[in-house]
Amino acid sequence: MTEQLHLKPRHRRMLEEILREHVPGVEVWAYGSRVSGHSHGGSDLDLVLRGPALEEIPIGQLVDLEEALRMSTIPFLVEARDWARLPESFHREIERDFVVLMETQSRVP
Repeated sequence: MTEQLHLKPRHRRMLEEILREHVPGVEVWAYGSRVSGHSHGGSDLDLVLRGPALEEIPIGQLVDLEEALRMSTIPFLVEARDWARLPESFHREIERDFVVLMETQSRVP
């Protein structure tokens, strides 16, 4: 796992706000060129969403997230994929080099 995510702090804040609103309780990993160091300013951001117990995230929720990302002022494409809907071979590829963008919030008893 890499520790570096090539993303301006203001874009990260915007992204985190959208994610908290549309997929609360979901862990979000970034992977791809913005993690590997092979990105430029206009590179897209690849995200994988890991729902509670790694269950599928409801399609309606994914569609709403996609729409919110598209309508945002984030100046590059953000592609979010549901971990549970990806093949195992892609899981292994992502696990080679990723950054945890948002962790699952644990509940305080």
